[in-house]
Amino acid sequence: MRTTLFVSLALLSSVSAALAEAPAAPKQMEPVPTAEIGKLAPDFTLPDLDGKQVKLSAFKGKTVVLEWFNPGCPFVKKSHSVGSLVETAKKAVTAGKGNVVWLAINSGGAGKQGAALEDNKVAVKTWSLAHPVLRDEAGTVGKAYGATNTPHMFVIDPAGKLAYMGAIDNSPDAERKSAPDGKLINYVESAIADVAAKRPVKIATSKAYGCSVKYAN
Repeated sequence: MRTTLFVSLALLSSVSAALAEAPAAPKQMEPVPTAEIGKLAPDFTLPDLDGKQVKLSAFKGKTVVLEWFNPGCPFVKKSHSVGSLVETAKKAVTAGKGNVVWLAINSGGAGKQGAALEDNKVAVKTWSLAHPVLRDEAGTVGKAYGATNTPHMFVIDPAGKLAYMGAIDNSPDAERKSAPDGKLINYVESAIADVAAKRPVKIATSKAYGCSVKYAN
């Protein structure tokens, strides 16, 4: 009996030692953004507010603008009511004569600010948006692009390569009032013009401003 007890204690001790030496389970890593200027933009398929699936690669051959969107964000509200996003999408699409596509993407997780379906539908009506608003509740697409703010803008050229990423403009108050020396630059309009003229985009990156993207986790 005593021998059996000693053997059991020895076995327990060896198991405990093995567990102590075992490496800790690796922490789950956040997806690494794959969007990079000059490289093919990550493809995706997302539902619009009516549930229709929209696939990025279906627009190859056109210039595509992606706008990270959150109707509850004060910066988005100002940009669409008094700032550089007022009518900008409509103007770009109209001037592009069918060669420019504008897509808004909401990567807010369920229950997060501005993520509710009805909130987005109301925003579409309030700001008279003619372009689709896509829902990315899992945040997969937002993280693939490294979208950090709302608004955060990306311009994809007709070959499917990322040509611009960053802010909508150089006025971080979102009201077109704080541009340095009073010289407002709409980076997205400039990038679209450069792409259309088949010349290098003069300003290919800038620092996005606005609210943080309200990812699920």
